[in-house]
Amino acid sequence: MSIHEPETVYVTSTKVFCDGDEGPLGHPRVYYDMGDAGYVDCMYCDRRYILIDGPMDKRGENAALDSGQAA
Repeated sequence: MSIHEPETVYVTSTKVFCDGDEGPLGHPRVYYDMGDAGYVDCMYCDRRYILIDGPMDKRGENAALDSGQAA
């Protein structure tokens, strides 16, 4: 049995909510405020919300490294 990495969701606001996205099989809706961290993890499903262009948004850096360009 393999363990899957928690889902990552990129968002445009520091305030988010999570309900597990599974309708009646999800979890209670919880609200989070990232503050200055630029990310937050859901305490129920471990989904990680990352602020687009925030301090934890490493997508641009990874793309430059993957293509062989200097970051």
